[in-house]
Amino acid sequence: MPTYTFYNNQTGEQFDALMKISEREEYLNSNPHIQQVVTSAALVRGVSTSNKIPSGFNDVLQKVAEKHPTSPLAQKVSRKSSKQIKTESIVKKHLG
Repeated sequence: MPTYTFYNNQTGEQFDALMKISEREEYLNSNPHIQQVVTSAALVRGVSTSNKIPSGFNDVLQKVAEKHPTSPLAQKVSRKSSKQIKTESIVKKHLG
């Protein structure tokens, strides 16, 4: 429901009210001394989570890396045991 700003001509008071569009029309018709004030729309923009990757996505990346162990992604995100690291270094040494 939108928030509307109204002005009371009798008291000079300006106030906000939260109501449906149909309720606004009914309210203005039953209160001729009150008029709606036109304001700019409240916009939400620039929502940021400081560019942090959700932890669930990291799990997906690790599963992809497991299926493609020689990919650059696997080099970045896969969890390797010390035995796997030693084995890879020996293979690299002998294959050149």
